[in-house]
Amino acid sequence: MTVLDYVDQAMYLGLRATGQAAAMQCVWVYEHAVDIDAVRRFHRNFGNGLWGRCIERSAVPFGRHRWVRAVRPPTDIDIETRPRPRGELGGWIDERAVLPVDPEWGPSWHLGVLPMTDGSTALCLTMSHCISDGGGAVATILDAITGEIRDFGYPAARSRTRGRAVVEDLKQSRRDLPDVTRTLATAGRIARRRFRDRPVRSARRTAAGREFDDSRHVAVPTVSVFVDLDAWDGRAAALGGNTYSLLAGFCARLADSMGRRAPDGKVSLIIPINDRADIADTRANAVQLASVRIDPAQVCADLSDARAEIRQTLATLGETPEEAEQLLPLIPFMPRVAVRRGAEMAFNFAEQPVSCSNMGTVSSAVARLDGTDAEYVLMRGVDQHVTRRVLEQRHGLLTIVSARVSGRISLAVVGYAGGAVETRSALLDRVERTLSDFQLTGTVV
Repeated sequence: MTVLDYVDQAMYLGLRATGQAAAMQCVWVYEHAVDIDAVRRFHRNFGNGLWGRCIERSAVPFGRHRWVRAVRPPTDIDIETRPRPRGELGGWIDERAVLPVDPEWGPSWHLGVLPMTDGSTALCLTMSHCISDGGGAVATILDAITGEIRDFGYPAARSRTRGRAVVEDLKQSRRDLPDVTRTLATAGRIARRRFRDRPVRSARRTAAGREFDDSRHVAVPTVSVFVDLDAWDGRAAALGGNTYSLLAGFCARLADSMGRRAPDGKVSLIIPINDRADIADTRANAVQLASVRIDPAQVCADLSDARAEIRQTLATLGETPEEAEQLLPLIPFMPRVAVRRGAEMAFNFAEQPVSCSNMGTVSSAVARLDGTDAEYVLMRGVDQHVTRRVLEQRHGLLTIVSARVSGRISLAVVGYAGGAVETRSALLDRVERTLSDFQLTGTVV
């Protein structure tokens, strides 16, 4: 399928409307020599399948965008010429995170290599979230490692004449018309209810009372920690939970320490659930979003309530579509200001939600980028070009991505709380204290 799914078009339009880009990173740390020739083979192979494509805009203003073959893939690996101390690894990963990736003009991904003074080597793959989600990225990484080349048959960019593109896109819009008509009726009902229930609002200000007029980009603090799997699973079992509820408990407890909670004291977690059937599913973001509310006061002593809450939420997921989901067919018609405000509807930032992404158990083959097992594999999500104004308006930010790979669970934390957590050291302190609350320790990267 070459036409973008509505969710994927919404993510792309959000990027263009706000300038804020969602990206993903996979990091390998080798404590033995790396086969650079094998890394170059991986680099060539990765630019196929889902990552061998880019987005081409519709020829009509209200049309559906399409997938085409990548117009500008990375030309080579970016190898640092000067080795850095191991303690600078986290900073280097952050540097790679802000290098541009563009889903339309390319390159939509890039691979960097950092030799370190202790003899270890790090490799960092940074990818645009508009091209694929974590599940699609892992599948493509595994294909690139094993040499599996997939061709989804995307046409070349700008291969249609202007006239043909207009005709085809108008036909697509006509096919979408029944969905759009039904959605307009739904949108009317939602708008009337929201107008009736709207709160009285005053101008939003910071705690200091000044207007939100700070448009400077902020380097949001990040921390990455590895915990031994046996210790993690043992602690989960001792608390009456499992790996999923322990992760939810960790997220809730960390959020609580940052003052990130709803008015009732609970923490709202947004948990992406993989909805990709197989590698033939070419949607960029094939996930459903589950919303779970966790009491942070209980999780360090008993995870049974958190486990039951997650189980119940997953059992009913999809039964009642969310409002934002119901409005997706209107995405091609939305002006930029509506796209910018759409995130408020989808995520309800007033509740100060926490993004809790669990990649689950990932095949150990993902650690073999050069054919040998990396000692550490880390996966994380980052937002590029975030302004202080956005952070303050959204009451800060907390995102945790975890993955179970080769005997360890990784916890990649991205967090900001104005006046409390604005530096890496402040975030690290809270992460370590939260692990200690669960009687766990970790190795910091």
